[in-house]
Amino acid sequence: MPRSVNSVASRKRRKKILKAAKGYFGRRKNVYTVAKNAVEKAMTYAYRDRKNNKRNFRSLWIQRINAGAREHGMSYSQFMGKVKANNIELNRKVLADLAMNNPGAFKAIVQKVK
Repeated sequence: MPRSVNSVASRKRRKKILKAAKGYFGRRKNVYTVAKNAVEKAMTYAYRDRKNNKRNFRSLWIQRINAGAREHGMSYSQFMGKVKANNIELNRKVLADLAMNNPGAFKAIVQKVK
């Protein structure tokens, strides 16, 4: 009995990789073996950077809160310590948004914790 080769599944697998490599430069977009390596590497970066993205945003929020707090004569660490002590349950994302877009509300929070 001859060997059965499931060419439908093979083609589907290759097309999936080439579709993911759409927009890549040179042979990375149309040569399967090159595209496979490029897509694999891209997925590795994507996985890693989904984690890094969270770090970057937290860092940005901290910088914004620090800038807002310093306008009212407090450092970031003092401000966050007093926020926790006063049981104000606003996270850094919300505090940073207030510091950027609603300075009046942020000032009220600073006055409350002082």
